[in-house]
Amino acid sequence: MRAPVFTGSCPALVTPFDASGNINYDAFGKLIDDQIAGGVDAVCVCGTTGESATMSIREHIAAVEFCVKRVDHRVKVIAGTGSNDTSAAVYLTQHAQDSGADAALLVTPYYNKASQTGLIKHYEYIADRTDLPLILYNVPSRTGVSFTAESYRVLAQNPKINGVKEASGNFSLLAHTRCLCPDDFYIWSGNDDQVVPMMALGAKGVISVASNIVPEVMVKMSHLCLENDFEAASKLQIQYMDLIDALFIEVNPIPIKAAMNLMGLDAGALRLPLCDMSEKNLEVLRQSMVRMGLLSNQ
Repeated sequence: MRAPVFTGSCPALVTPFDASGNINYDAFGKLIDDQIAGGVDAVCVCGTTGESATMSIREHIAAVEFCVKRVDHRVKVIAGTGSNDTSAAVYLTQHAQDSGADAALLVTPYYNKASQTGLIKHYEYIADRTDLPLILYNVPSRTGVSFTAESYRVLAQNPKINGVKEASGNFSLLAHTRCLCPDDFYIWSGNDDQVVPMMALGAKGVISVASNIVPEVMVKMSHLCLENDFEAASKLQIQYMDLIDALFIEVNPIPIKAAMNLMGLDAGALRLPLCDMSEKNLEVLRQSMVRMGLLSNQ
């Protein structure tokens, strides 16, 4: 029986860039250390929140290598290695394995709009060429394609495929997946606003954007669920809904980087085509952070 790559909370790390647009490794290392100090169970590098779509192959590989070395086995490292080019995904996954990552997170191919058969072939092809546990990543709002529960059932038969980061917001899909797939095909929430209900349906934790600024909260929320204290976890989920909503008032990772910079955490700038959030939305975010005690009202 497969063991889950992790249970609990895993931050989807931002990638700090300096004034010249290069990766700021000093800030990146501090962010990693702060997350681990906050009690997280794993870290995810070069995912959507890490702006992997605008990173070169060389930068991507270097960021994963740096993260693995900085973590130094303190928690699990999950490397985002997805692509709409299957051969590129294989290349990144193999490099993540060589770097010492513990697992790979692979988003569904974007833009191509592959059929379900194409999705299955894509992931089986990658699984045949790596020894890493693979976590599928379903986020149809970004990629234009979604898995079906039937496709999950097929892919769950592959011992290399550990489970899925499910960010579709589709609870019917989640329930059907739990029904059709074996217990050792694991699910993680990809949405901070749905951690508790997804874990109530059997998810093992969350890969979290909000963790970049409130790691202890996301750890506590997910661990309460793992302990079957859904009443306490639900109160925490509701308490932080306003902040979570504000962190997605514009496309991720625009608000989370703004929030980190407001808190004095050096997240740096965004890479085009992403740009700074509007002043109106920035004020909404700032006021939410004030209400949650993350900023002073000055």
